[in-house]
Amino acid sequence: MNNLKTFVLLLLTTTLFTSCFEDLDDNQASNISINDFVYRGMNIHYLYRDSVPDLAVDRFSNDGEFRNYLESYAAPEDLFESLIYNRQTVDRFSWITDDYIALEQAFSGVTKRTGLEFDFYYQPGSSSNVFGIIRLVLENTPAATNNLQRGQIFNMVNGTPLTASNYRDLLSDDSYTLHFATYNDNGTPNDISDDSIESTTETSTLTKVPYTENPVYKTEILQVNNQNIGYLMYNGFTADFNTHLNNAFAEFQTSNIQNLVLDLRYNPGGSVNTATLLGSMITGQFNGEIFAKLKYNSFLENNNSEYRFVSSFNGNNINSLNLQKVYILATGTSASASEMVINSLNAYAPQIEVVHIGQKTTGKSQASITIYDSPDFGRSGAYPYHTYAMQPLVAKTVNKLDVSVPSSGLTPTISLKENPANYGVLGDVNEPLLAAALQHITENGRVAFPEPNNFQRLKRDMNHNAFEKGMYLD
Repeated sequence: MNNLKTFVLLLLTTTLFTSCFEDLDDNQASNISINDFVYRGMNIHYLYRDSVPDLAVDRFSNDGEFRNYLESYAAPEDLFESLIYNRQTVDRFSWITDDYIALEQAFSGVTKRTGLEFDFYYQPGSSSNVFGIIRLVLENTPAATNNLQRGQIFNMVNGTPLTASNYRDLLSDDSYTLHFATYNDNGTPNDISDDSIESTTETSTLTKVPYTENPVYKTEILQVNNQNIGYLMYNGFTADFNTHLNNAFAEFQTSNIQNLVLDLRYNPGGSVNTATLLGSMITGQFNGEIFAKLKYNSFLENNNSEYRFVSSFNGNNINSLNLQKVYILATGTSASASEMVINSLNAYAPQIEVVHIGQKTTGKSQASITIYDSPDFGRSGAYPYHTYAMQPLVAKTVNKLDVSVPSSGLTPTISLKENPANYGVLGDVNEPLLAAALQHITENGRVAFPEPNNFQRLKRDMNHNAFEKGMYLD
């Protein structure tokens, strides 16, 4: 995107819009002044502005009518939500925050964490009681210090049994105690109807601390049937760690890997530019060609832009593998930039084949930007009397063939669920999703499917990061 062109356009459009109505900012931020910022930002940037009647150019005839409209909303969050187009089906991802400092830290990978990520399932035979299972333990966190492990099951927090309605609240506190349990299949591993969750006396008390997460979680060089196979678990497209990502691919280059298994199963997305860099590291043969396109609303359509495969960034050469096939592990918690990588590479078939193992992905093709209360809606000059900012959807991403990720998600090549009775060790050749990829590699596309997995996972799991499922422009 041409930054100068963008600044000039935003300055002009802001001037044109605010010339119609009085400037409602005052020295101390009030709800009406913040509401004014919310409306102006959404009126210019929002991807679906043409579909929202209150954002129509002729919506207000005079200053008084506009002021009365803003005053009718008691909180900026209420106004923002009223401007969202089809929250349940179209725009599931725009949001507003009253603390852009925390937002900026999150985009740099800094959040308050215990170091655990969870999945949640209904207990066998129940439609309300649930159990949690640790899916990820981050290094150098309280959870790692307590020697917690992936696959551990818990059924209570602070002595309260988990239910579908309380587990988020129980785990949102800065400190909490997990009460662990075991899974008893009663000797019938393929029949969960007689299974039970049995409490133990083991507990672990954890306190959240500020934590900077390196999204390059694990790299392995696996030697299987005389092949060097690279494995990378990558958990967030965080621009501050692009060099770490490139270094992982340098290791793959040095090891002369023949195949790559890219694990994005818990990756909620992030930077569009970082997604482009990752695509360039996987390939190399498409340098300069289109990786993805961005399409804005009709008001900003001159900003429509392209991201292209590159051979370097910030003075660093890209460590490209020039692969003709890549295995990507992706699930319902893989979103936005993760889906973008799959969708963008799919457009280059048959030069490169993407084998997607796992489940349908989230279904998010839109990108966002952070909008501040400033003359050009950028960070510089942000109004000093409040810390509200918005992260609305502003552009739709498509691949070089103009195909977007469907809202229902990307369908896997090989469908395979994680099984709470056997989560396995990430990066280990016996971990079920990785094992399926390795079998496909070494046995010419053959995969022995496991027995049906009848565990009922909660559709909405615990947000591990307040800014999950965001694809942002940087």
